[in-house]
Amino acid sequence: MSDPFAKNQENDTNFGFKSVSFDEKKKLVQNVFDSVAPKYDLMNDLMSLGLHRAWKKSFVNMITLQVNDHVLDMAGGTGDISFKLYEKAKKQHANIHITNADLTYHMLKTGIDRAIDRGILNGINYANTDAQFLPFLDETFSHYVISFGLRNVPSRAKALSEAKRVLKKGGKFYCLEFSHIFLSPIQKIYQNYAFKFIPKLGEKISNDKASYQYLVESIEKFPKQEDLALELRQAGFDNVNFRNLSLGLVAIHYGTKL
Repeated sequence: MSDPFAKNQENDTNFGFKSVSFDEKKKLVQNVFDSVAPKYDLMNDLMSLGLHRAWKKSFVNMITLQVNDHVLDMAGGTGDISFKLYEKAKKQHANIHITNADLTYHMLKTGIDRAIDRGILNGINYANTDAQFLPFLDETFSHYVISFGLRNVPSRAKALSEAKRVLKKGGKFYCLEFSHIFLSPIQKIYQNYAFKFIPKLGEKISNDKASYQYLVESIEKFPKQEDLALELRQAGFDNVNFRNLSLGLVAIHYGTKL
């Protein structure tokens, strides 16, 4: 006989090291990024010692753009990837259409303000939306990119299903995300740094220790490279592979909708 008080594991996910429902995680993630939005870019520089810039450059370099491509920058937030894609297309004289989509309004607002500061007034659209329930028609986009956002989605399966749905046939999926260093001694050094230093830095810079404690825990709970590649294949993507950066501290996963 089943236990009526047992949690329904199909409706549970993790928020850092806590087990929560999908709906709870969505609200908690919104709260985190509402809180960190004003200092998000500064904290990225400090936490990664500036390495996130090189990781994002490598990520965008892997994306081949064609004239009239439609790109969805999911969890695009403050705009780093959208801006890099915009500049890349401009150098190639390729007119493309970029949609920066994010669950958290304050992250998008920061991205809009940064775009205006850069003189980017056209070419990037914005959508305040959930990766699990995209408001776009089937086969809308040539590329779906997500940078440091997939681990914050309550259901990766739903997000990957939606990514495949909105991609055109032949469309490309790219994910840049923290992963797992493949040298154990280095991984242990990183874990000590992350758990001891990053929440304290968040407290000092953003007056928000709890949000950065979650971010560290969310990295620890994220699937290893091979496991995420398997999830992509299970979602129906073909030609799935990944590329490690910084000894696997981050990884770029990619696949194609055939």
